[in-house]
Amino acid sequence: MQRQSSFKNSTGGALYLVPTPIGNLDDMTFRAIDVLNQADLIAAEDTRNTQKLLNHFEIETKQISFHEHNTQQRIPELIARMKQGEIIAQVSDAGMPSISDPGHELVNAAIAADIPVVPLPGANAATTALIASGLAPQPFMFYGFLPRKAGQQQQVLNELKNEMQTIIFYESPHRLGKTLAAMQAVLGDRQAVLARELTKKFEEFIRGSLSELTTYANEDARGEYVVLVAGKTPDALPDLSSDDDLKQAVADAVAAGNKPNDAIKMIARQHNIKKQTVYNAYHEIN
Repeated sequence: MQRQSSFKNSTGGALYLVPTPIGNLDDMTFRAIDVLNQADLIAAEDTRNTQKLLNHFEIETKQISFHEHNTQQRIPELIARMKQGEIIAQVSDAGMPSISDPGHELVNAAIAADIPVVPLPGANAATTALIASGLAPQPFMFYGFLPRKAGQQQQVLNELKNEMQTIIFYESPHRLGKTLAAMQAVLGDRQAVLARELTKKFEEFIRGSLSELTTYANEDARGEYVVLVAGKTPDALPDLSSDDDLKQAVADAVAAGNKPNDAIKMIARQHNIKKQTVYNAYHEIN
């Protein structure tokens, strides 16, 4: 077991995970600006892209590149600097570090070195899309980008097809049509939502069935997308309109290993029937 305090450590070094706007620069928080100003170094996915953000907020902290192609090279250097007491702020191009972006390996290395890891709250495309989608917001599953190879993609979708929560994916415009068609083939023609260009001037939500959205994507896909797909609909419950039906349902639940009282409560809850009604039917009380 490890307990790690974010703001009490012997060396003073720490790793700050700083979210950046996903489009609208006004979504940058005061705290994020303050941390970037006070950090000794900013580890950025793309230093050119991040420099635009720094220029906008007049932040003069130096940057170092940290992306998927130099992760293993950079980690020892960054860990050494934090052990010497430096504050490193890690950012991705947009949104939360580590969410479909670099960062996870650096976090693990910092934890292993007993260096505090301090996450800042901020912009995130997945949850921003979810709360305006109209699909069930809780529970939900975030998957991110599906594999590009068709066989691997189909395997993942088969693993997800029985999930009953809303599932959130990311996808690029040039792959969107094929991805939606693959989803429909495996998951069925479920309701889904495309959230496009979040927080930007052309922000848009396109809601409909997967087949309808596939048609849209093949004709007019532009910008970056969050794809939200409704979870599997529970199998239709049987109609328990008579006392004999209720008694048999409880008996089946008991045979499956439930205690009689637990089975009665379960059947009543599932079918929105008063517990006393189910109890009387099971015990043949008129």
